[in-house]
Amino acid sequence: MPMPAMWARPDLLKGKRALVTGGGTGICRGIAIALAAAGADVAVASRKSDHLAPTVQDLQAHGVRAIGIAGDVRVPAEVDRIVQGTADTLGGLEILINGAAGNFIARSEALSPNGFGTVVDIDLKGTFNVSRAAFPLLKAHGGVILNISATLQLLGTVGQVHASAAKAGIDAMTRTLAVEWGPEKVRVNGLAPGPVAETEGVRRLTTDASRARIAEICPLGRMATIDEIASAALFLCSDASAFITGVTLVVDGGLWLHSASALGVDATAS
Repeated sequence: MPMPAMWARPDLLKGKRALVTGGGTGICRGIAIALAAAGADVAVASRKSDHLAPTVQDLQAHGVRAIGIAGDVRVPAEVDRIVQGTADTLGGLEILINGAAGNFIARSEALSPNGFGTVVDIDLKGTFNVSRAAFPLLKAHGGVILNISATLQLLGTVGQVHASAAKAGIDAMTRTLAVEWGPEKVRVNGLAPGPVAETEGVRRLTTDASRARIAEICPLGRMATIDEIASAALFLCSDASAFITGVTLVVDGGLWLHSASALGVDATAS
């Protein structure tokens, strides 16, 4: 179980209601637990229901209300059910974390149209589907949307044309929704982690050699932890960032500024 962000007060988000898509595993599970540790009631959504029960137990251990809802962000009817289930159980919604994502390594010439479309459907269209469905609830009391992006699109990352395109779209969507929904008192920001240690994505998409290379060239000398990403998410979801909207915050220890090579090292191997 990831530790909640250690600087967060138990009352930082007290009384807030949050929905975290992709919240059953990895970074978004860590963010969900951090939200609960800060006092928020939390709903987590995932395509696979077996991820949800243990996460809900960990959320409830912080003394908050929690629910897990299985559903696919690619399907608008299922998105409506997720959002409605959150509202019915928690009584409203002030925080939305769009974290559902899919990825794999494939060079462009070997990537099928279906493979490209699947990642765009989950990451980009899914972010839009959930944001649109949640907007009426978020504007009722003023709310926050946090879109989980990446650094892939900031680089020429080999083997990641599908994910890079999807994340670039999310960054553009973040800016547009911030402008459109700001007058409704809804802030929209993004969070762009680099490689995060002990996550399934890093295990699947990197090797021992590429992980060592990442640590070597990262200005801070290592990968981020889930807790560090969750800390940044808490900042962007709290009143500490009350006048910040339309921003995508990169949390990667300066890695993308230093070199594009580490993230694509596996895909460039012959």
